[in-house]
Order: sequence, then C-alpha cells, then structure tokens
Amino acid sequence: MLTLAPKKLALGFSLIELIIAIAIVGLVSAIAMPSYATWIKNSRVRTAAESIQSGLQIARAQAVKSNTLVEFKLDALLNSTWEINQCLSTDNCNTPLHKRAATEGSSTELIVTATPSASKRILFNNLGSVAANPIPFTQLDISLSGADRPLRVTLGVGGNTRLCDPKTTLAATDPRRC
Repeated sequence: MLTLAPKKLALGFSLIELIIAIAIVGLVSAIAMPSYATWIKNSRVRTAAESIQSGLQIARAQAVKSNTLVEFKLDALLNSTWEINQCLSTDNCNTPLHKRAATEGSSTELIVTATPSASKRILFNNLGSVAANPIPFTQLDISLSGADRPLRVTLGVGGNTRLCDPKTTLAATDPRRC
C-alpha cells in the first residue's frame, strides 16, 4: 500500500501580501502627515507660550526675592528668546539672571505680538507688581504660520500671568478662553 507524506505548511507571506501591506501603510501615512505637521506646529506655539509665561513668573519671583527691580525682556528679532536682568534703575538693567534662546525647544519662526506694542520689556518691582515705566505690555499673542492654535499670555497689573486661547469659537464658560 502506498502512503502519502503529509504536506508541509507554507510559512511567511507572499509578495502580493507584502505589497498590499506597504500600500496600506503608505496610504495611512499620507492621510496622517498633514495633521501631524499641524500638531508639531501647535506644540511649538505651546512650548514658546509656556516658556514666556514661566519667564515672567521667574522674573516676578526674583524681584520679590532680591527686593529690587527685575527686567523681563523679549528679543525683538527672535520672538521667543527672552532674558531676565537685575536692574539698578529703570534704565540700567545689566546684571543677567536667566536667559532662554529660541533654539531651546521652540521655533525661530514664531510670531510674538505685544499689546500695546510700545515695548517687549517689563519691569517688576520689589512687590512683584509691574512698574509703570516703561509702558508695559498687557498681553502677548503667540502664533506660527500653519498652526491652528494661537495662544495668548496676559499680564495683570499685579504681575500675575495667564495662558489662554484667544479663539472666539470657545464657549464663554470655557476656562481656556481669554
């Protein structure tokens, strides 16, 4: 009597299955890339806004701690670059305390608009309040071309800061709204 040997099972996958898998991965990637690019830009805006807010808080705390005037200054060209200096007078702020470059986590392409636009410089007095001279900004709008989530850092007279979303599409009761 003749006995047949059992058939071996084929392991792996065929060339057609590989091509289909690559096509699916390519299609999903093509659909996801624009959203991913926007998400990255929104993250850069948030990083810069949080950094500026943190810098303002550090400057205020340093003014109270050292019982002197402290300056927070945004760079005019590299919008998310800031520095904190200790002041001998309102015009003499030469002792550097902290500095943050635009290359430290955010983008040099950011647009930071101060309101009022007279200055991107704030002086905090020894009580942590904003000094009136020079005329301080009350808000900074941070945006980036291609990002859909601009953010705003507001500064109160008492020196308190707040990070909020300036979009008017948010509900009036939403705590993120400015």
